[in-house]
This record gives sequence, C-alpha cells and structure tokens, in this order.
Amino acid sequence: MAIIGASNDRQKYGNKAVRAYLQQGYSVYPVNPNESQIENLPVFKSIQDVPVRPERTSVYIPPHVLLTLLPDIAARGCDELWLNPGTDSPEVVAEAERLRLNVVQACSILGVGLSPEQL
Repeated sequence: MAIIGASNDRQKYGNKAVRAYLQQGYSVYPVNPNESQIENLPVFKSIQDVPVRPERTSVYIPPHVLLTLLPDIAARGCDELWLNPGTDSPEVVAEAERLRLNVVQACSILGVGLSPEQL
C-alpha cells in the first residue's frame, strides 16, 4: 500500500491513512518528498522509490499536483489507484483512465473498514 501525500500531521488524512492501513495489517509505503519518517516508517521521495509494486496506491494531494505524478504512478503500476475526496478532478480521472489505471474514487480509509474519525 503506497500512500502519496502521507503526512506527519496526525490530523491530516494522509497520516490517518497510514495508521488505518497499519492497523489492518497492510505493508505501508508512505510517499512524501519532504519527510524522512512517518509513524516510524521510512518515507519514499517518490512512487518510483517504493521497493515493491503496490497493490493499492492511495493519494492525498491536490489534483494539479497529482496530474504531474500520474505517469510515474502508471509506470510503477498498482492494482487500484484510490482518489480520495479532494484529489480528483475530471482531468485527473481522464488522464488516469488514459494511462489504464484502475481508478477508485472513494475514501481509502473507509475502504479498509475504518472511519477517519476513529483515528
């Protein structure tokens, strides 16, 4: 599970997602070019640096930034690209589909059976 836009701020969804996936037993790969460690996990500067092909990639970044990262996400590959609320736009969805990414437009925290308010 790669989380692009992972954060050290425990109030942000990018941090809550890291904790939610850890609680559910996933191997978590936080991605953030400005952090070195999040929730005691090593942080990767880009999706290309993640050492495995993630089953899921969940994003917590603005659409205009995500558009620039979609080619790297597609090159790395994943079974599902989760576009959390606030990360998608018609342009992002169209480009992700053009790159043949399997897009899920939903909260990835809810997707593993937890509520962000519980974290």
